[in-house]
Amino acid sequence: MGKCGRIGSILLAVIMTTMITAAGAAPAEEIRVPEIGIPELEIPENEALAFVREMKTGWNLGNTFDAYDCWWLQDPMDYEGAWIGGVKTTDGMLGALQEAGFQSVRIPVSWHNHVTPVKTEGTVTDWTIDGAWLDRVQTVVDWAYRRGMRVIVNIHHDCDPDYYYPDEAHFENASRYMRSIWSQLAERFREYDERLIFEAVNEPRLSKDPAREWQWNAKDPVCLEAMDCICRLNQVFVDTVRASGGLNGSRYLMVPAYDASPHYACDGAFRLPEDSAEGRIIVSAHAYTPYSFALKMPGTASFSLEDSGAKSEIGTFMNSLYTRFVSRGIPVVIGEYGARQKNNAQDRVNWTAFYLAQASARGIPCLWWDNAAFSGDGELFGILDRRTLQWPIPEIPETIMKYAHPAGD
Repeated sequence: MGKCGRIGSILLAVIMTTMITAAGAAPAEEIRVPEIGIPELEIPENEALAFVREMKTGWNLGNTFDAYDCWWLQDPMDYEGAWIGGVKTTDGMLGALQEAGFQSVRIPVSWHNHVTPVKTEGTVTDWTIDGAWLDRVQTVVDWAYRRGMRVIVNIHHDCDPDYYYPDEAHFENASRYMRSIWSQLAERFREYDERLIFEAVNEPRLSKDPAREWQWNAKDPVCLEAMDCICRLNQVFVDTVRASGGLNGSRYLMVPAYDASPHYACDGAFRLPEDSAEGRIIVSAHAYTPYSFALKMPGTASFSLEDSGAKSEIGTFMNSLYTRFVSRGIPVVIGEYGARQKNNAQDRVNWTAFYLAQASARGIPCLWWDNAAFSGDGELFGILDRRTLQWPIPEIPETIMKYAHPAGD
């Protein structure tokens, strides 16, 4: 998720919490995991689609290593817990995920606030990642990796003109930044096998352009330029990783379109990078759909399995991803999805079941966006209480495990 989403959600979470408190505690309800049958679509047989099928379902370590602008902290190593009440990651958290059935974990990381710029004749030409920060990220990667889980590491909140920015005016600087960060990460993890996946960047966009940041228009030359830059920067990412040697020559790499939107990924302006390794590119997409239910606050708290309109929104974008990519043998991973807590546990369970049934029928694994230390904290996407390692609404992970079985399993 982007900065606007985080700031807005903090304010809206406060409003929502006030509303819930004023109304008093909600009565206990019996939550049922629904039975949903979605016919499986034909999935081509190839190594890449078999690989993502083994990812099955995943979880994001959100608002953790991706924290930034933590001006109140003196020690940059404390950023890890800055957005979630000081709670830092433990091996036990990964154990709780694995025990619940999650086979994949995505670790979003902001690097720009943990680098030292290197200047040549007054121009920044390189960035050196702080060793302690990289060591800490590696420690958490190892906890998941040693459990046999698939692990995704990315560049997250670095979309800024000083670092990564997808327009021609900043393209050369962005290229240098991508080469710098990914050459260091590729070197550090060069002997990790294919269970470690690199993701180019999170939700690339024109973050300083309010009119276009979350709205891409195929008829707008500025938007077309941005998409072209993203595609070229994805190419820089792939070339940098492949040139680094070791097991990086055949590692699976994830690349997004503008905003990591599935709709924009399916536009003809988005193109996949060329790759010296055959069939090792994964399309990265994020979808909080329908927006009013899953992401907007207050939005709507209701998701009915009888609502054909809401269900159609989900089926439509997944059909587009299937048609353009999966049906042609190109894997897709929905790296972020989830629905905010609105005192609506049954609706969230219904939504999760339908969403994952649709994705699974098309061979698309999904990773839940969890950005809170405990239930009711922060942005209200949290499903694992990171303090107690319990699931406050156990029917949500139960639903995820029931329906997260990509076609072919």
